[in-house]
Amino acid sequence: MKSVIVIGHAALDHVWRIEAFPAAPTKIRALEHIVGGGGMAANAAAAIARLGGPVELWSRTGADDAGRRIRAYLEADGVEISHVKAFEGARSSSTAIVVDSKGERLIVGERDHAMSMDASWLPFERILHAGAVLSDLRWFEATRLGFERAKAAGVTTVIDADLGGGELIGEFLGVSDYVIFSAAALEAYLPGLDDRSRIERVLKSGVRHAGVTRGAKGYVWGNRGGEFGHQPAFEVEVVDTTGAGDAFHGAFTWALVRGLRDGECARIASAVAAMKCRRLGARAGLPTLAELEAFLSASEPGARPIHS
Repeated sequence: MKSVIVIGHAALDHVWRIEAFPAAPTKIRALEHIVGGGGMAANAAAAIARLGGPVELWSRTGADDAGRRIRAYLEADGVEISHVKAFEGARSSSTAIVVDSKGERLIVGERDHAMSMDASWLPFERILHAGAVLSDLRWFEATRLGFERAKAAGVTTVIDADLGGGELIGEFLGVSDYVIFSAAALEAYLPGLDDRSRIERVLKSGVRHAGVTRGAKGYVWGNRGGEFGHQPAFEVEVVDTTGAGDAFHGAFTWALVRGLRDGECARIASAVAAMKCRRLGARAGLPTLAELEAFLSASEPGARPIHS
């Protein structure tokens, strides 16, 4: 299996679990607190690595304690981090996440806006041998150069289009193959339409596949071959939805590189996202391939196994 290159954001997450969000600002007691790896691209890379796929992250941190912890968590997850650069004098991204008993969360993120955006140091020649390139659009310069190189080489590109990056989507459609929106990002990009109409509009730009994740309502998608589909969400006991979309994107890309069709990629990605939601934090619930196969077997008795 060829490696996936993931470009974008890595962070240090502080996650607090509470019973319920208060109606007004006050003091409340946390039921649990954990610290772990975060960031959209980094979480997607961790999902791929947990499934056994070779993956490398291209990202930036500060040369600070948070940056060291970010890189240590990535290494522990099995992600290749040779191209995660630590910049002296920069502050690593950190995120405060408060999760209630329903798994809903409040996220407050902080990034150093003085962080270097220069991408000239990245080994773009490595894209020629990759199976796919996935970006969360949080590092515009690296994504633009990487996707242009991938398009020229015929390497599949995947975009995680979420709020905070989705406004850039129009600049990347010409060099993108798969574009997967969060519900909020798709509605902001194409307001006033239903999902199918929005997906049809995105497909007209030339992308091979467009879709939208809608949490408990599943994944709606279409492709240039004229297929349209809806993958229902898997039912699980939800503890924390943080990182579920990142897990979806990582697993979807992992399945693509294995040569699976769009509907099967959506099925696998939905299962991985659901399994992630059973644990607190963005990565604790990410499954191994064996765990994923067992979950699918239990959820869909008699369903086809994962195969390439």
